[in-house]
Amino acid sequence: MPAYDLRQLFSHRHFLRFWWARMTGIMGNQMLMVAVAWHMYDITASAWDLGLVGLFQFIPALLFTLPAGHVADRLHRGRIFAACMAAQALVALVLVAATQYQFATRELVLTISVVLGLARAFQMPVQQALTPLLVPAHLLQRAIALSSSGLQAAVIGGPALGGFLYAMSTTAVYVACAALLFVSCALTLTVRYRHQPSMHAATWSTVMAGLVYVWQRKVLLGATSLDLFAVLLGGATALLPIYARDILNTGPEGLGLLRAAPAAGALVMALVLLRWPLERKVGHKLLGAVAVFGLATIVFGLSTHFGLSLLALAISGAADNISVVTRLTLMQMETPDALRGRVSAVNSIFIGASNQLGEFESGATAAWFGPVGSVVAGGIGTLLIAGSWLRLFPALAKRDRID
Repeated sequence: MPAYDLRQLFSHRHFLRFWWARMTGIMGNQMLMVAVAWHMYDITASAWDLGLVGLFQFIPALLFTLPAGHVADRLHRGRIFAACMAAQALVALVLVAATQYQFATRELVLTISVVLGLARAFQMPVQQALTPLLVPAHLLQRAIALSSSGLQAAVIGGPALGGFLYAMSTTAVYVACAALLFVSCALTLTVRYRHQPSMHAATWSTVMAGLVYVWQRKVLLGATSLDLFAVLLGGATALLPIYARDILNTGPEGLGLLRAAPAAGALVMALVLLRWPLERKVGHKLLGAVAVFGLATIVFGLSTHFGLSLLALAISGAADNISVVTRLTLMQMETPDALRGRVSAVNSIFIGASNQLGEFESGATAAWFGPVGSVVAGGIGTLLIAGSWLRLFPALAKRDRID
């Protein structure tokens, strides 16, 4: 049955086109992120400014993601995704010009971060809500695992390639980003599916419908909030330039490998879940994975050896991907299509808060307590969150099957 299901999954050509579009787009986006972070650190050498890059991406995502979810339920999701890819490609071209003509400043990087956050506000809901329309329901968990594997491959290749290109030429990395993002845009425009737009007008109640839906279903609320607080506290992405240069004594190439390590672990886990999906004791496995994520974060925070740091980040990525695949499958299985854009928008806010706001939190606490203290405290906080959710969300902890 697993082999038959996989053959069925690969027979859906529009799903595969979108898989390739997501992979090339995310690779370009990840290269852009690692280049922008290193560029900012080159300009200011400030942990606070690295945190501001995350904050300036988070604010527009927070303000626009719920309206973007309503847009995703009314308009063609593939075209929205293509527009997001084109916008990010234009950002990369602006950075090419800024590098060539030497007007790349702290203020420009922060302005660009706002644009990237706005694009992400629309990208995240549509890419999550589109996948269930491209495959039948019984293949959804495997489709999400396969999508995750492509995403993680892009997150591995993107930062690593971005770091090496940045070391060679700042312009080269931004040109490569623009090319990949335009390819993603073109591929997405070839994706076809049956579009059934929501007929509800944009009112306060319709825009907030996804949030109300998640709030009323404690399993969904527990799963999404678990990821929010775990990554908010345990994420160390914003501090990787500091770890690379000042603690592990490496350069942009090493930074690229550090950014890629969590994705390498996540890719391995995605392939495991593609072949052996979670079937029993889903809730306990989800909470256990978050606890492992916290422990791996503590090890990374204390490590001064490059190899051990890479291993700890890889383990954290593998554990986090169990949470990602489980949460997304639960969300899509328990949400009607008419609400998927808005529910996906709520999930995107949780992800954005955990990533972008987590980067700001890491930068701010590192400015106060140092990078090691910031990362270790975050890992301990993640362990406390995993233990607390056992009591706060018993329905999630006791969930046996995804369906």
